[in-house]
Amino acid sequence: MEVLDLLEIESEVTLPKRYSTLSVKEMEVRVQEIKSKFGDRLFIPGHHYQKDEVIQFADARGDSLKLAQICSQMPDAEFIVFCGVHFMAETADMLTKPDQKVILPDLRAGCSMADMADIDQTEIGWEKMQEIWGDTILPLTYVNSTAAIKGFVGKHGGATVTSSNAKKMLQWAFTQKERILFLPDQHLGRNTAFDLGIPLDQMAIWAPLEGTFEYDGNFEDVKVILWKGHCSVHEKFNLKHIENLRKQEPETKVLVHPECTYEVVQASDFNGSTSFIIDTIKHAESGSRWAIGTEMNLVNRLADENPDKQIISLNPFMCPCLTMNRIDLPHLLWSLEKLEEGEVVNQIKVPEEVSEYAILALNRMLERS
Repeated sequence: MEVLDLLEIESEVTLPKRYSTLSVKEMEVRVQEIKSKFGDRLFIPGHHYQKDEVIQFADARGDSLKLAQICSQMPDAEFIVFCGVHFMAETADMLTKPDQKVILPDLRAGCSMADMADIDQTEIGWEKMQEIWGDTILPLTYVNSTAAIKGFVGKHGGATVTSSNAKKMLQWAFTQKERILFLPDQHLGRNTAFDLGIPLDQMAIWAPLEGTFEYDGNFEDVKVILWKGHCSVHEKFNLKHIENLRKQEPETKVLVHPECTYEVVQASDFNGSTSFIIDTIKHAESGSRWAIGTEMNLVNRLADENPDKQIISLNPFMCPCLTMNRIDLPHLLWSLEKLEEGEVVNQIKVPEEVSEYAILALNRMLERS
């Protein structure tokens, strides 16, 4: 990327100084005023990991795919101000009508996991995989990926997966081809494949930065090719956190997301998607104790919403997702005030040639979910 491009992006995301002089109350009042003024013309989806200062204004809460699907059911919403990260806004754009505008309050709100698999790396890796295994591989991508990666997968006969339906989608994929390429999160791929009975020694890791495989066995034995990517939040939980908790609070149950490492998932009491985590806590017995391995904003919110249970983070020194937290109250207000002035800022628009195949990948999943 050229220096001028970087300067252009920086100028788009830098807030006017006046937003630093406004009180939280002043900003909250203005956001509510604009929401009331636009009515059904404005829809604000908020991901579970968003800050409380933002999520309070969300018209719907959920994970990335659920929110995009809800957006597609809001035909009167001219403007969708997506409080999440870039790939989520892309999916919302692909599933909504062409005349609806999807806005990301801060363009710096990306996803480190999604960024670990770009389309150029994927094309190079795919070519090498074809040289080794030929036409025996079906690609699957976690929905936490860019539109370009979703498009690549759709073009090659594959589908998207969520943490809720990954097991079902891998089962389907194995009816199509002998092997699976799973990207960009190696941990969700490994944990899901292992649950299906595939041993670890039949899983190879493709390291895109090095352009090599991390695998010591016979390539003919490989059933799953894992892209070397991860969630920077969920990889921060480790076995020592669980071991220390078992010693100090043996009655506390450990509940983690399958984006955590294989070792952490195996040592936990329960693992599952964000929705699974929320539902498990919601229906847990009063007085029960839980250590949760997922994003800190959600853990804190679950603790606040379930005062009859003791809820802590599995990692006591965990920080919230830095990129998700780019969306804050000042950026939300700024994007809304721009709309009030008749200006659309930070619109997310997926090219039609990418969207066509990406939607195909999404639909293959939705047909089986």
